[in-house]
Amino acid sequence: MKIDSAVLHHLSMPLVSPFETSFGRETDRECVLIELRSEGLIGYGECVATRDPGYNYETTGTAMHILKDFVLPLILGVDVKDAADFQMRVSGIRGHHLAKAGVEMAIWDLLGKRSGKSLREMLGGVREKVEVGVSIGIQESAQGLVRTAADFIEQGYARVKIKIKPGRDVEDAVAVRNAFPNLRLQVDANSAYSMSDVPALKPLDKLNLLLIEQPLFEDDIWDHHKFQEQFDTPVCLDESILSPRHARYAIEMNACRVINIKAGRLGGLSQGVMVHDLCLERSLPVWCGGMLETGIGRASNLALASLPNFVLPGDVSASDRYYARDITNERFVLNPDSTIDVPTGPGLGMTIDQEALKLFTLNELPIVASS
Repeated sequence: MKIDSAVLHHLSMPLVSPFETSFGRETDRECVLIELRSEGLIGYGECVATRDPGYNYETTGTAMHILKDFVLPLILGVDVKDAADFQMRVSGIRGHHLAKAGVEMAIWDLLGKRSGKSLREMLGGVREKVEVGVSIGIQESAQGLVRTAADFIEQGYARVKIKIKPGRDVEDAVAVRNAFPNLRLQVDANSAYSMSDVPALKPLDKLNLLLIEQPLFEDDIWDHHKFQEQFDTPVCLDESILSPRHARYAIEMNACRVINIKAGRLGGLSQGVMVHDLCLERSLPVWCGGMLETGIGRASNLALASLPNFVLPGDVSASDRYYARDITNERFVLNPDSTIDVPTGPGLGMTIDQEALKLFTLNELPIVASS
């Protein structure tokens, strides 16, 4: 499949409401939409890097640079057979997984459109709909958090994840648990703590949480092993799992009992499938994390989460959770059973709202193969 040309769209999209984590607060989300053209077809991928280097070191600025100057020159004008071929071609570029994953997503979209198969079919998914939950950023108070959670529960979300940070952790979690004793509840620290914080966090163990996500430093697996030893609640790793190799380390060290799979963090859907398969083999449950994606990335996440070992609800909320207007014509809605349907069309199964794309584009960069 010869890749003829590409266009990078640097987007900024207003969020329905601000989203705050331990590393910052967003009112608008930036990302890079990647458009690949091949043999009359167009494939789309989403690089989930945002404006600031909070989640990891990548930003929309670094992604535009790496994509333009390093990743795309390796595939433009050449025959890219599949995702494995793409991964081999970019293996000499160290890191920059979010950038690589966006291009791989576009390649999957092209492959599906060429073969007439959905991404779910190509990945080996087994579900037509995926159980999902909602992620709630840090609110102005514990009482405000309870009100926000109540609103989402009323909308039909059966699992809630709350963001925590030092000073906004146990009290917030207790408030939500007291208000909703039977709610499937989990917390996410985004690497905000160290081992010295264990005593302060121990009360979380009494709240019947599904999991505690990424409490310690993003590059630390061993201390998560020590943290997990002191908690009955399962620890879930996110930022620490950068590859199937890191997943193996974590499993062998007993550093966690759950893994959050984000294709962007791992460098592509193919790598996400590899981590899924490893965890399935080791009887470790996984779930699909979210990065406030547009409809493009959301479709990709739903297809990935249709694989058999995604047994916990993912952070793949309905489209209107984050955006009043998306860049896709199709919008995802929450079913009464707290699920969202997996797209069935070829590739990602999504089409672009060109007016919305133009409205949200900060910069557009066409790239053609060098002669």
